[in-house]
Amino acid sequence: MWITPEEVLLANALWVSERANPYFILQRRKGHGRGGGITGLLVGTLDVVLDSSARVAPYRILHQTGESQIFWNIACGSSRKEITEHWEWLETNLLQTLSIFDNDDDITTFVKGKIQGIIAEENKSGKAQEDEDPGKFREAELKMRKLFGMPEEEKLVNYYPCSYWKGRVPRQGWIYLSVNHLCFYSFLLGKEVSLVVQWTDVTQLDKNATLVFPESIRVSTRDTEHFFSMFLNINETFKLMEQLANIAMRQLLDNESFAADRSLPKPCKTLKNVSALKRDLDARAKNERYRALFRLTQDERLDGHTDCTLWTPFAKMHVVGQMFVSNNYICFASREEDLCQLIIPLREVTIVEKADSSSVLPSPLSISTKNKMTFLFANLKDRDFLVQRISDFLQRTPDRPCALSTQSVSQNLSKYPSTPPSLPPSPPVLGLGEMPQNQHYSPSLPTAKKGLLQIYQQDVPEELGPKVTREKMKEESWNIHFFEFGRGVCMYRTSKTRELVLNGIPESLRGELWLLFSGAQNEMATHPGYYASLVEQAIGKYTLATEEIERDLHRSMPEHHAFQNEMGIAALRRVLTAYAYRNPNIGYCQAMNIVTSVLLLYCTEEEAFWLLVALCERMLPDYYNTRVVGALVDQGVFEELTRECLPLLYEHMQDLGVISTISLSWFLTLFLSVMPFDSAVLLVDCFFYEGIKVIFQVALAVLHANMDQLLSCSDEGEAMTILGRYLDNVVNKLTVSPPIPHLHALLTSGINPPPEIDVFELIKASYEKFGSLRADVIEQMRFKQRLKVIQSLEDTAKRSVVRAIMTESAFTIEELEELYVLFKAKHIMSCYWGASSTAAERHDPSLPYLEQYHIDCGQFVQLFSALAPWSCGLHTNTLSSRLFRLLDQNKDSLINFKEFVTGLSGMYHGDMTEKLKLLYKLHLPPGMFTVIKSLLTWPRKECNSVSRKRKTKLKHIFVIIQLQEQFIEMCKTLYNMFSEDPMEQELYHGIATVASLLLCIGEVGKKFTNNGSKKTEAQLPSAVDALQPEREDSSGEGGSGQSLVSKALAEAQLETPPPTAAGSDEEAKDDTSVSSYSVVSAGSLQCEDIADDTVLIGCMSGDAVDRRQGSAPDADWSITFEQVLASFLTESSLVDYFEKKHDIQSKITACKSLRAVERQTSTSSDHDFSLNTH
Repeated sequence: MWITPEEVLLANALWVSERANPYFILQRRKGHGRGGGITGLLVGTLDVVLDSSARVAPYRILHQTGESQIFWNIACGSSRKEITEHWEWLETNLLQTLSIFDNDDDITTFVKGKIQGIIAEENKSGKAQEDEDPGKFREAELKMRKLFGMPEEEKLVNYYPCSYWKGRVPRQGWIYLSVNHLCFYSFLLGKEVSLVVQWTDVTQLDKNATLVFPESIRVSTRDTEHFFSMFLNINETFKLMEQLANIAMRQLLDNESFAADRSLPKPCKTLKNVSALKRDLDARAKNERYRALFRLTQDERLDGHTDCTLWTPFAKMHVVGQMFVSNNYICFASREEDLCQLIIPLREVTIVEKADSSSVLPSPLSISTKNKMTFLFANLKDRDFLVQRISDFLQRTPDRPCALSTQSVSQNLSKYPSTPPSLPPSPPVLGLGEMPQNQHYSPSLPTAKKGLLQIYQQDVPEELGPKVTREKMKEESWNIHFFEFGRGVCMYRTSKTRELVLNGIPESLRGELWLLFSGAQNEMATHPGYYASLVEQAIGKYTLATEEIERDLHRSMPEHHAFQNEMGIAALRRVLTAYAYRNPNIGYCQAMNIVTSVLLLYCTEEEAFWLLVALCERMLPDYYNTRVVGALVDQGVFEELTRECLPLLYEHMQDLGVISTISLSWFLTLFLSVMPFDSAVLLVDCFFYEGIKVIFQVALAVLHANMDQLLSCSDEGEAMTILGRYLDNVVNKLTVSPPIPHLHALLTSGINPPPEIDVFELIKASYEKFGSLRADVIEQMRFKQRLKVIQSLEDTAKRSVVRAIMTESAFTIEELEELYVLFKAKHIMSCYWGASSTAAERHDPSLPYLEQYHIDCGQFVQLFSALAPWSCGLHTNTLSSRLFRLLDQNKDSLINFKEFVTGLSGMYHGDMTEKLKLLYKLHLPPGMFTVIKSLLTWPRKECNSVSRKRKTKLKHIFVIIQLQEQFIEMCKTLYNMFSEDPMEQELYHGIATVASLLLCIGEVGKKFTNNGSKKTEAQLPSAVDALQPEREDSSGEGGSGQSLVSKALAEAQLETPPPTAAGSDEEAKDDTSVSSYSVVSAGSLQCEDIADDTVLIGCMSGDAVDRRQGSAPDADWSITFEQVLASFLTESSLVDYFEKKHDIQSKITACKSLRAVERQTSTSSDHDFSLNTH
C-alpha cells in the first residue's frame, strides 16, 4: 500500500535491493522468502519483538535522487505481487515525467506530493472510522488480519507486548485484543506460536501474582488455560479484557452484537496508538460508573468531569470533590464518601452565571434552579469552557423556561432524544394532559392518584398510639432534613440522609423517597404520558407474558387487603402488562408480581411502573429475564462473600449445598417473600438508597446470626428450616400498620417458638460487621460470576438440545455436543461479521433451545464443506446450497440445529437407499421437492388436465417432469465425489454404465407414453451413442474404451481449482505469480478444446441448445427414484461406496482447528506465512 513518505537514512540495513532505476528502489526484507539462514531468524525475531512493520510488509519501495544519501519510503507490501503492482505503476506513470525535471529537490517534492495525493484519494473512499485511527494502529490492525486470517469486519481494539507461557518457557510477542477475539503471536529464532481465543469461549479471567507466573493474567476456556505476563501496563490490559469479555457475555445472553459509538467527539489531539474503538470502550466504562454512582438512565452519557469545591450551606463549608457534566445532568460527588452528593437535572436549571473571583473563592460558578435553590461551585480549572458546555446542553434540553423557539426545541429533541433506546417505538409518547381516546387508564382512577395503602388504610387501633407518635416524629425529622438540605431531585444527599433512611422512612414519604433515590423520578418527569400510552397499547393483547401475569395476579400478597379486591388486582395487572409491553426481552418473570405489589402500596400506578423500570433495568440488572441470570450471578457473589467473611460456615454449607438453594428467593424478591412485610419493606428502603450491597450485608448478617445452629446441621432441610424460622420472626416493632399474616407463619408453629428479632438490630448488625462492602468490589465479583453463570447456562442449553435430538439422530452424545458448538459458533459469528439477516431473526429466546439459533445458506455451505463426507471440490458449494434449500422447510432462508443435524445424519448414518434418495432429491428443481413425488404418481390424463386448468403453472410442471438436465447435474456431482476416492477408476466405470442405462430407461419410457415423436427422439441420440462404446469397453484396462469417462472427467474438472505449485514457501509462490497467468490461460484453452466436441451423458451441444430454445420442451423424459436405485444396485463398486460408513469425528476435529489455531513451527521456510482461514 502507499504510505506517507518517511525519511530513511540507512537504506540497506537489513534490506536487500531487488530492482532499481534512477529514481526508485524495490527492496525485500532480509530473511524473508528463500532460506535466510541465521540472518533470517534473527531479523524475524527482531521484527516481532520490536513490532516492526516489516513483519507484515516485507517489501518496500524507496525514492532517491542523484547522489543523495537520503531515501524516502513511499510504499510497502505484504507480497511480491502487491509491491510489483506499485512498482509498475511508478514506472508507467512517473519515470517519463521525472526525467523532465532539472532539480533533484523538485523531483523529490513532486514524488512526495503525488504519493500524498494518492493516499488522500484512497482515504476519501475509506471509512470514517479508519480515518480516526492513527497510522501506527492501522498498521497493527492490518498485521493482525494477516497473521490470524481475520476479515475486515473484525476490528482491533488495542495490542500490547507481553509473554505467553507455553509450558515452562515464556514466548515474548504481541497480544492483539479485538472485539471478538484474543490473539497472540510470537516468532523467536524460528519458533512460531500463534493463538486465537474467542471471547465467547472464555469461562474465567483472573489477574494474579504467583512465584511461577509473576503478575500474570490467566484466560480460561472450557478446554485449557492460557497465561500471559510481562505487561507494561497490566491493569489497563486486564480492564480492557474484562470489557471485551463482558460484551461477549452480553452477546451470548441477548444475542446483541457490539455496535461502535459513532457519535464520540473527536480527540483534541491525535492519540498515539489509541484506536477509536479503545476510546469508545473507555467512554463506555466511564459512563457506566457515572450512571451507577448517580442512578441515571441508560442513555445518559458523561461529557466530562473536573475537580472543584461545593459550598454546603448546611455545614457552612466548602466540600472538595468532582463535578460531572452530561447531556441532561450536572452532578457532584465529594472526595470523601457519603459526605455530600448532588444531582441537578438541567430541566430544573434557570440560571448559570460566573461570579467574581477572589483569593478566597477562585473561579466560582453559580447555578440556580426552579425551586429557588442556588448551588455555588468554585476552584474550577477551566470555568469558561465548562460554562459553554453547560450552555450548549441547556439549549438542547426540552421543557425548560428558556427563550427557545418551538422549531429549535423539536430539532434538539430529534437530535438528542430523551427517550431511552430500550423504549419500544410503537407507543406514542403523549404530552401532559393528552390522553388517547377510549382509554383504559385514566388519572381519575383512585390508584392513579395515590398508593393502595392510603386507600385501604384501616383505622389505627388505640394500642398503636405510641407507635403513631414515633411515626410522626420520623416525618418531622424528614421535614427538618428537607428544610436544611432541600427537597426533590436537587436535594443534598449526606451521611445524615443515610442515617434517616436506616431508621426507616415514614409511610407517608416512602413512595416519594423511593422515586428520588432510585432515579425513577427523573425518568418519569422526562416521559410524561408514556405509561398511559403503554397501557392503552398493551391492553387486550394476549401473549405468553400476559398469560403468566394473569396466573400470578392473585398470588401477589393475597394476605393484604389491598389485593383482595378487583381495584388492586387491576392496578397490578396494568403495571405488569405495560412493562412486559415496554420490554419484551424480559416480559414477565415470577417475583416481579411480589415486588410490584409492594410498590403499588406506596406509589401511584405510574410511579410504580417507573420504579419497576429502575429495578429491572438498572438496580437489579438481568434479574428478571427468562433465565434469571442476574440473580444467579449475585447468588455466586454471595457464595464468594460467604467464603471470605464466614469461611467455616461456607465449607459446611457447601457440603450441604444450601447456599444456592436459600439465597435465590432472597435476592429475587428483596426478602419480601421470606420476611414479614413490615420488616422487609425497611430493607427495601435501604436498598433504594444503598443499592444491592445492603442485601448482601443483611444476607451475611442472617447467616452470621445463625452460625452455631447451621454448623450443627446434618442436612439441607434442617438448615433451611432454621433460616426460615429466623427470617419469619424478624419483626418491626415500630410499625403503625395492622399485622399482616405471613406466608411462613407455619414454620413458627410449635411449643417453643423462636424469639423475635428486631429488624433495626439486624440492619445495624449488618452495617457493623459487613459494612465495609464496596459497590465497585461487588461489580468486580459480579463480572467473574457472570462468566461462570452464562457459560454454565450455555452448557445446560447444549445438554438440553442433545437430549432432545439424540433419539432422532444416530450421532453419539459427544458428536452432537461438538456439532452444536460448531453450529452456534457460526451463528454467533454472523452477529459480528455480517449476515443476510439480522441477529433478532436468527435468535428467538421464546423457542425451545433446539430451535433458537439459525444460520443462513452461506454459513451452512461453510459447515457442509468442512463436515460432509461427500467431497466434491468446488461443486461442494452447489451441492450444499441444494441441501440447504431442501432442509429449509419454512422457506425463511434460515435453518436451525435440528434441521442441520438431520441433513448430516442422512449422509453419515443412512443406508444406500437413504443416501441415494437424498442425492435424488438434491437434484430436483428448487422449490419442487415435495411436489415431484405426487406428480410422478399422478395419471397422465389428470396431470394434463391440471396443466390446462392452471396455465400459469404449466412451466413449473414441465420443469419437474423434464429431469434430463437435473439427471446430468447429478452425474456431475457423482463424478466430483469420486475424484479423490482410492477406487476412482472403478467408480467412474460404474457411474458411466449406470448413466447409460438410466438414459435408455428414460427414452424407453418416453416412447411408451408418447409413442416417441420425431422431435423428442432426435434430441439425445448422441448421448446414447456416446455411451455405447463405453459399455463395450468398460471391462478393459483403459485406452479408447474410456473415452466417455475421460470426457466426463474433463467436464467435471471444469469445476475444480487449477493445480498450484507444490511447497509451502510463499516466496516460491510469489516468484511464479507472473507466470501463473500463462498456466491458467493454457489450462482454459485445454478445457475449451475438450468442451467443443464433448457430450456428457446427454448434455446437448451449443446448436442443440439453440434449437431447444426455439422449440417445444421434451416434457416426457423422466426417471423415478426406484429406477435410479435399481440401476445403482447393478454396480458393486457403487454399492460399496454408498454402503461405506464415515467417521465424523475427524471432520469435527479439523473444523475446530480452523476456529482456534495454536501451532508451532521450526522450519525457516515457514517464516513467511499466511493464515488462510479462521
